[in-house]
Amino acid sequence: MQSLHLPCPSLPRPDRAAGACQHGFTAIELLVTIAILAVLSALAAPSFTPIMERWRVRQAAEELQSTIYFTRAEAIKRGGGIAIVADSGGWDQGWKVTYTQGSTTTDLQVSPVPSKVAISQSNSKTTLFVDRWGMLSETKGEAPVAMNVLIYPTGKGATDSSATRLCIGTGGRIVQTKQGAACPT
Repeated sequence: MQSLHLPCPSLPRPDRAAGACQHGFTAIELLVTIAILAVLSALAAPSFTPIMERWRVRQAAEELQSTIYFTRAEAIKRGGGIAIVADSGGWDQGWKVTYTQGSTTTDLQVSPVPSKVAISQSNSKTTLFVDRWGMLSETKGEAPVAMNVLIYPTGKGATDSSATRLCIGTGGRIVQTKQGAACPT
């Protein structure tokens, strides 16, 4: 049986056997390629930090806004008795939606917050009550008040480019502002 011999695309070298072709990469070529990729990755990595911070803040803002909408719907459906309660460590640690009927309190939804995100509520309240008409107030039975929630990356300030403020009007309208800008009047 005769073997099939393909011509070698490179010029023959004296250190190779006659007709032997080199296929693949040498270890040195692979190491050089990996070193170049490592240097390029190290240069590009710091530019991803602001993107990740914006993503975390946006995720927390959307989660809180979604929770407020859910809470309103539940309050209207159940005739009140609904509250958004910050976890024991504050809004930074997450929150839950509770339903109180008589002396029984039931958790309806629990929302953790993404790591490395700071959250502060305008009046430092840890519980927001929702009446049977879906209006938010800071104390049970009180008239609805305008409030805002500032969400920003941990270690940064309210004016950071990633910061977002949720403005909740007395009528219940929610507006998001960027870089912690003041709420519209």
